[in-house]
Amino acid sequence: MRRNQVLVFDADDTLWENNVVFERVIADFLDWLDHPVLGPAELRAVLDEIQTANAVTHGYGSRMLVRSLRDCVERLRGRPATAAENAGIDSLAAVLIDFQVEPVPGAVETLERLAGRHRLLLLTKGQVEEQQRKIDSSGLAPYFRALEIVPEKDEATYRRFVASHGIDPADGWMIGNSPKSDILPARRAGLNAVFIPNDHTWVLEHTELDPSDAGVLRLRALPELLDHF
Repeated sequence: MRRNQVLVFDADDTLWENNVVFERVIADFLDWLDHPVLGPAELRAVLDEIQTANAVTHGYGSRMLVRSLRDCVERLRGRPATAAENAGIDSLAAVLIDFQVEPVPGAVETLERLAGRHRLLLLTKGQVEEQQRKIDSSGLAPYFRALEIVPEKDEATYRRFVASHGIDPADGWMIGNSPKSDILPARRAGLNAVFIPNDHTWVLEHTELDPSDAGVLRLRALPELLDHF
């Protein structure tokens, strides 16, 4: 266990639950659609395809989801959503703005102890205002030396982040729940990584990790970081 390493944390679904709320909205939306032919799995496949495309041009977060729900209505019904349908979608999605962020069990104690041993940084993607609201609501900001909100977490983002914060990749660790955004691009940028799976990780963040990659530490829960750092 070495001291004075740089631990870079993901936020959503690593430090607090987030996607579980989005999934509730999606489940309610699919029920609300009440499609006469397609079942929930088929409807979800259509929505996932729309979200994949919208994420490229509109980023991540609640605004992108609401846009995707409206686009889904238009595709399935062959016309733009009506004013009443848009109002229904807005009502379903209202919880995304109002829900209270709560750190995952053990997050506060874990960060407090790690901050005395290492330099902690936060790197999260999404809409700036939305992500900042969640950071502020979580109460975890004081544990981090720096916080960045970026539109995408790819290899270029990590290389820039490493350079701008003076991180020696050999002493840097990206900690998160998403193989696609947290683990693989960080590894390609030369960082080590800690993968902490979350049962509610967004399906579009799933991908396979190399089980033989010695640069990836796999843990079951956030507090287990204290056993290694």
